[in-house]
Amino acid sequence: MLELIQTWAQRPNFIVFVILFLWGVYIMAVHPNLVKKLIGLYIVQTSAVFFLVAFSAKDGATVPVLDAKSAAQAAIDVGAYANPLPHVLTVTAIVVQVATLGVSLALVTGIYRRFGSLDEQEVLEQPE
Repeated sequence: MLELIQTWAQRPNFIVFVILFLWGVYIMAVHPNLVKKLIGLYIVQTSAVFFLVAFSAKDGATVPVLDAKSAAQAAIDVGAYANPLPHVLTVTAIVVQVATLGVSLALVTGIYRRFGSLDEQEVLEQPE
């Protein structure tokens, strides 16, 4: 048990990711309001972005861009450069997050105009 606590203490970013993710899932599962469910979805998506950012950081690394002088050198220290893949995935996740939220808000607006309520149970109980 002590080893588990020590492992968690060494990785506080992972604990924050897990807390944010579970908090978002809890909000989506418990609240009947559709806007609150979207807020929970946004928190889950933000936790995924936080996960990518937190675990892609590398101490002492620089951007992976080679200039003409360093490219001409025979030996390039690969460890001195940051991996660009997590950053690309982060940008993609942010774009998908914004698009998903925009479409979801449009759908919730349509549901409110048609049924006059944002409560999930009231919307499901109304005849079509």
